[in-house]
Amino acid sequence: QVQLVESGGGSVQAGGSLKLSCAADIHYSTNCMGWFRQAPGKEREGVATISPGKRETYYADSVKGRFAISEDYAEQTMYLEMNSLKAEDSATYYCATGYFGDYCGALVGADFATWGRGTQVTVSS
Repeated sequence: QVQLVESGGGSVQAGGSLKLSCAADIHYSTNCMGWFRQAPGKEREGVATISPGKRETYYADSVKGRFAISEDYAEQTMYLEMNSLKAEDSATYYCATGYFGDYCGALVGADFATWGRGTQVTVSS
């Protein structure tokens, strides 16, 4: 798969914030793009998705109210604002595009064709 480029990861104490960026080919006709994460020994899980054309966003229950996904068409970049971070948020975060599913809110990684190599987020208690 073609790799996207994530950035903005790092180490932060619980309660802190980080902003992740992803250089991507964004069009308002794009039906869905998103962020996923994976911790060692665990399966990849969906975090948030956005539909630029419909301007709809979806979030996993574990991050709802704390994280915000957005995109900037002029900069061809998508973002994930992470606030009130918890230790359980520690993981490698991946951005994904090239959606071919029917429901963006399902947060299913298999519905995306293009992925970045990931950026590490470590939250200490």
